Amino acid sequence: MKPQAIIFDLDGVVTDTAHLHFLAWQRIAREIGIDIDEQINEQLKGISRMDSLARILRHGGAEQRIDQQQRLRLAEQKNALYVELLQDLRPDSVLPGIAELLEQLHTRDIRVGLASVSLNAPRILDALGLAIQFDFCADAGKIKRSKPDPEIFLAACEGLSVSPVNCIGIEDAQAGIEAINASGMLSVGIGTQLKHADLLLTSTKELSWTCLHTFWLTKHSKQAV
Repeated sequence: MKPQAIIFDLDGVVTDTAHLHFLAWQRIAREIGIDIDEQINEQLKGISRMDSLARILRHGGAEQRIDQQQRLRLAEQKNALYVELLQDLRPDSVLPGIAELLEQLHTRDIRVGLASVSLNAPRILDALGLAIQFDFCADAGKIKRSKPDPEIFLAACEGLSVSPVNCIGIEDAQAGIEAINASGMLSVGIGTQLKHADLLLTSTKELSWTCLHTFWLTKHSKQAV
């Protein structure tokens, strides 16, 4: 007994570009007189660009003075800054254990999907040299509801032609864990502060096929009792 697919988030799971997002958002926020810190950045993990901007504006009390046209311009500026920072990404930017896990999954004919709300996900996978390792990447541009809504994980399952109940999702953000759980998949959380993950690991170093398979068997043996 084994899962049919493993579906990964990108930032914080495959590679860590959270700090690059923070640097880009920090510059944009300063332009409109808002200061943000790493604590605010934690709240932006796993959600879309426009939702992130909305939270920053709410934090700075600027929701009323920044109209939709301005928001679109600011979001475009942020993305341009972020893409510029991505130029430094290389295959050695892959988080520990991930490259080995991907190889192990393909050896065992386990499908591999990506469920990232980043519109830059294909560019990032190319930079990391991992594009060929993913059987399907959900198109963030077609997603109408950001995490914690399960839409993007369900889209990944559909693209892989698998049922969510036969999959494991891996996330490092609370919104992502909630999205995985809502989709019907088993959830694996990376980090120490996450709640309601079916399995919580401190880092990607602990991820392996043995770890995931043991987790899968344990959960399904309990359900069978």
